Amino acid sequence: MIDLKETLFLLSNADGVGDLKEASDLAYNLLSKYCECTKTDNLTVIGFMKGESDYTLMLDAHIDQVGFVVTSVDDKGFLTVKNIGGIDIRALPSRRVTVHGKEKITAVFSATPPHLAKGEVTYDDIESIKLDTAIGSKAKEIVSVGDYVTFANTPKELFNNRVCSRSFDNRAAVTCLIAVAEMLRGKKLPFNLAFVLSDGEELGLRGIRAATFKIDPNEAIAVDVSFGDGIGIDSEDCSPLGSGAMIGVAPTLDSKISKRLMNICESKNIPYTTEVMDGKTGTNADMISVNKEGVRTCTVSIPLRNMHSDAEIVDLSDLESVCQCLCEYILAGGVKDV
Repeated sequence: MIDLKETLFLLSNADGVGDLKEASDLAYNLLSKYCECTKTDNLTVIGFMKGESDYTLMLDAHIDQVGFVVTSVDDKGFLTVKNIGGIDIRALPSRRVTVHGKEKITAVFSATPPHLAKGEVTYDDIESIKLDTAIGSKAKEIVSVGDYVTFANTPKELFNNRVCSRSFDNRAAVTCLIAVAEMLRGKKLPFNLAFVLSDGEELGLRGIRAATFKIDPNEAIAVDVSFGDGIGIDSEDCSPLGSGAMIGVAPTLDSKISKRLMNICESKNIPYTTEVMDGKTGTNADMISVNKEGVRTCTVSIPLRNMHSDAEIVDLSDLESVCQCLCEYILAGGVKDV
């Protein structure tokens, strides 16, 4: 298997907001080592492995990340932004970011010093938290309205096999799909296998809609991150880091795929938990399942803490579990004959 930590760190360091294509270019180069690949105009990467039947299983992991877009630049070098994707603005003050203007520059979300604050400082409007570029009027020469902004944090290794950085949502799952392609290269596959690293998930599941229409799979698994255990989170709404793959169960998902994935994990001693959802999953599975006449779809997720922040945490053993689960499921034939 590829080095999961090294690949995850490489992907996390690449930017993929709006039409920034560092992440999709890198993912294309990594995935194309193991299968035939193409890249669409909207930056979605599609890989393909030929199997022994016309039946097609599609694996999806979105490549884009949350970020910001510049809405104004003032003469003092302060920027106003809007968020791209769901971001908790309470955590933004004092965060360091990269502004992708004519050149990359570093900026910081401004924070009111507690000594000067009049009462409790609350942040309920992202446009009230200015970005400080520290370059004064020169900012207007470098930054334009519509430029993208990304978190500037870089990956760090923690204790107990855990790592921390930005954009692990969803580069952790992208890493798994690349690893699965490497693990299956040269093996006899019971059906065609399509790998989709889709763009635009954080903007309303956009990229997967076009990719699913193009591929028209018989069944699909959306691989994403979900809620890991943490402070203030009900145990029924999350899975502990290090507990393995999170297999989705929901009325909108195919129960036979869910059960087959669980049975395979149990028979192969692969750690897993179940993620029970009452309706929409909030992942690309929601869009995949309603393609054309409908697609049998399930989710497999990686527990993650601090979602949509620049300090997301995952356990590398969970990535290993996801890779093993998917490979064994594919080699067993999925639900093609079930």
